[in-house]
Amino acid sequence: MGLRRIGRPLAAAIFASLLGASVALCETEGDLSPQSAQVDLQAPFKTRSPWRFVATQGPATTDYGDNPAPGALKLCLEKDGAGRCDSEIMPRQPDDPNLLWGPHYLRIVKPVYPHGRAAAPLLLVVTASLHSGDGGQAVVTQLFSYDPALDQFKRVYSYSTGTNNNQEVRFVTSGPLRGYVISAEPTQNAPYAYWIEVGDFTRDHAYRPIIKYRSATLYNDGNTLAVIDSEMPNIERRLGVWRPGAPLPLPVGGTKACPKPHLKGMALWCG
Repeated sequence: MGLRRIGRPLAAAIFASLLGASVALCETEGDLSPQSAQVDLQAPFKTRSPWRFVATQGPATTDYGDNPAPGALKLCLEKDGAGRCDSEIMPRQPDDPNLLWGPHYLRIVKPVYPHGRAAAPLLLVVTASLHSGDGGQAVVTQLFSYDPALDQFKRVYSYSTGTNNNQEVRFVTSGPLRGYVISAEPTQNAPYAYWIEVGDFTRDHAYRPIIKYRSATLYNDGNTLAVIDSEMPNIERRLGVWRPGAPLPLPVGGTKACPKPHLKGMALWCG
């Protein structure tokens, strides 16, 4: 398969202290390696108990290329501050006893607002595994909601994907698709493209797929946009928020990032 775009995140062993009276953000374009990270969840989620997100990291290790790498992460939601893991976010898998494909990098932990800031938030957690021999990683995107009646957090979305074939999972933070989660996963047969799936946060506090289709975007097509950005006209058209002839939906940065927006084969191009 030809690769359309290849991007290996830069590994950075950065100490992250996320203590604070409100949720601190932990976001990076590469990988964040916290020796210890704690995020207060009580303020933004208005929890009855002093819930917090806690990440602790094990001893340093090596990746599949024998390069130095941070140790495995244990990610917990703690309810009472006593150090007890009330809910382990990513428990050890039986077929991965050494957590080689488990979390070693914490990419994002922050509250997000699928229905705007006047409504309850979700907790977005994105982690990545060690780098494999070809540089790829297993990236897991999870969303958690808080149930005030039970005083508990529950997982409402989880998706695991790789990195070497331009896969992506994106929580949309603004615009007409705010609150939706979009995934782009490569197809396994020609013509090589992507499966695009959009999930909506429903009234029963779960993400449900509302559309899934084979992309107009192809491998090795020369388009420099991320797959989800190049597919946005198709996504928005299927959801009824964009029509051909209307201004094209642009990536972050608008016309500055996409100075000459146009469609080629129903995919967005910028040059």
